[in-house]
Amino acid sequence: MPGPLEGIRVLDFTEIIAGPMAAMLLADMGADVIKVEPPWGEPWRLQSQVVPLEGKTYISLNRGKKSLPLDLTKPEAREIVYKLIKNTDVVIVNYRPDVPYNLGIDYETLSSINPRLVYVENTAYGRRGPHSQRPGYDIIIQALSGLMTGDGKILNGVPQQISATAVADTSTGLAIAWGASAALFARERTGKGQKVEATLLATALAVQTMRFLQVDMVDKEPREQFIEEINALRIAGASYDDMYGRYEALRLRLPGNIYYRTYKTKDGVLATACLSEPLRKKMADALGLYDMRFEVGYDPYSDQAQQFADELLPKAEALLLTKTTENWIQILDSAGVPCGPVLFTEELLEHEQVIANDLVVELEHSKVGNVRMVGPILQMTDTPLEAKSAAPALGENTDEVLGSLGYSLDEIQRLRDDGVTR
Repeated sequence: MPGPLEGIRVLDFTEIIAGPMAAMLLADMGADVIKVEPPWGEPWRLQSQVVPLEGKTYISLNRGKKSLPLDLTKPEAREIVYKLIKNTDVVIVNYRPDVPYNLGIDYETLSSINPRLVYVENTAYGRRGPHSQRPGYDIIIQALSGLMTGDGKILNGVPQQISATAVADTSTGLAIAWGASAALFARERTGKGQKVEATLLATALAVQTMRFLQVDMVDKEPREQFIEEINALRIAGASYDDMYGRYEALRLRLPGNIYYRTYKTKDGVLATACLSEPLRKKMADALGLYDMRFEVGYDPYSDQAQQFADELLPKAEALLLTKTTENWIQILDSAGVPCGPVLFTEELLEHEQVIANDLVVELEHSKVGNVRMVGPILQMTDTPLEAKSAAPALGENTDEVLGSLGYSLDEIQRLRDDGVTR
């Protein structure tokens, strides 16, 4: 059965993470995605190379696509793009706002050729404002958006990036795919294409939900006071530790959190997640721990509560050390308490739950051979998603794509000789 985007053509002018990930998700949905990159390859072909120009990072973000290297500074390359645009549905770009104009692939130019075009532009900061022309990457947006300070990971007095994933980039990749799909749906109703703008800054703020929320009744005055104090500390040359200490004081947390956290066990680490009082009671009962906070009239901010919390934490930690992770999972599962082991990503390729839900696909890469990676992240009953092919080698599909536009083999070779393509 065809995927939900069967018959849709996408031109992917992106590099690094957010844009390539978005185009890959559209390819999983059945879209015909043509990756347009320089003849020397996009930068992440060089990251963790397995063989020359085939890096693991690139392979992980570009499956299901065709490779068409083009030097967009050359008029012949732009001519190829303009021929493709006539029968293209979606364009994705992730340059600084001035670059598409310089390369002749801006929205105004391409939509004048094809008014039905959905043009998705991803920038770091957005097209407006004093930072619009600045380059921006995941770590910079993590810093600017507060993601980095919210993570609480500090080394030698300096906040550290969230390194498990490029969180601003990957969340923006999802947003781009969502926006492109919505714009295609709108086009079915109106017959008109449109421009969709996504930014790393917007998604970095959106994924923080409650942290980027001000309820004036309770938040406005403390926030203004905090900003005033932080500015004063900066002017005084205070250390980041001093500023972060003030921030932690602002983020009022109830003491004695034994219910939503990780624990050392006899043979590993266990995570528990009890976000409601009924679940917390179940966990306390399963552990055989008395928690006075379930009593009627309990004041969580009292000195007695603080002292009790200080005593409860080490009791819970010592208890969890007495059994293996699997023993505790059996006990907590039977009590209806949400829990799970802490694993390494590398273990998940063989995990029974991952396998059972078809989350691993095997693909044959033309240069590096067999590749196993995460499969499509959605399941659809009538229009199933499919990982159609591994990431393309640089220039693997040049003859195919240009041949479909009417270029002869001699003409394609001339374009190669002139450095237009590869």
